[in-house]
Amino acid sequence: MKYVTFNQYLQRRFGCKVYKLAIDGGFTCPNRDGTCGTGGCIFCSQGGSGDFAQSRLLSVTEQIERGKQLVAAKIKSGKYIAYFQAFTNTYAPVAVLRAKYEEALRHPDIVALSIATRPDCLGEDVLALLKDINTVKPVFVELGLQTVHEDTARYIRRGYPLSVYDRAVERLHHIGINVVTHLIIGLPGETKQDMLDSVQYVCRVTDGIKLQLLHVLEGTDLATEYKNGRVKVLSLEEYTDIIKSCVALIPPTVTVHRLTGDGAKRDLLAPLWSADKKRVLNTINKALNES
Repeated sequence: MKYVTFNQYLQRRFGCKVYKLAIDGGFTCPNRDGTCGTGGCIFCSQGGSGDFAQSRLLSVTEQIERGKQLVAAKIKSGKYIAYFQAFTNTYAPVAVLRAKYEEALRHPDIVALSIATRPDCLGEDVLALLKDINTVKPVFVELGLQTVHEDTARYIRRGYPLSVYDRAVERLHHIGINVVTHLIIGLPGETKQDMLDSVQYVCRVTDGIKLQLLHVLEGTDLATEYKNGRVKVLSLEEYTDIIKSCVALIPPTVTVHRLTGDGAKRDLLAPLWSADKKRVLNTINKALNES
């Protein structure tokens, strides 16, 4: 089963191997500071989904250099994307955002920025900034949608309706920004068809898609739900079957940035099979190649 991978896209666009370096810009989230909530989404770790980023105590430049050292064995002569990953990376005064983004852009080995954020944190001033920096180096904006189903969104405490996502994508495209949409596979209460509906919906508007297995991490409210028997996690076989069906729906115009993901092993409560990332990827790729 063929699909366009992010690596293929990057090779075509930049003509070399490009690796993402996770950056912690020192931001928080409106779903944590009381603006729209205080507990965050029920699945979100204490690191704000940036568990593999460098320390926020370091400058952006220092984080880039440390990130390069960590992946030195994987990339010998290539370039990098500065991935502002932890928490909500457009949730700060524009002057602060500009300083962080421009520091990353000035690094000679950085060819693009990837900015993870929420669709409800894209005010006019932020959009103007994104439009500006996109003329310097390419910008990807990654939107954490997770699901198109409102009942699930309320359960996971997403904090905004689907219409906010729709409007965000429209506005980002209007200023020429490449949009990547995050979806979580295996959210509590969702059927396989529910998950496929989310994929089909976003593929009509997004430029890229990230599919993420639901991880139960210690210290989250989801962990409490799981321990109390209210959450069932997928088996590797179930997840692989769903991913096959998802990929079948993704058109060649949509780049597949990820087919799974891994939580920090020190915090992973379930599913434990996901800790063996090599096995997971091999299983998925084998299933897709057989399709």
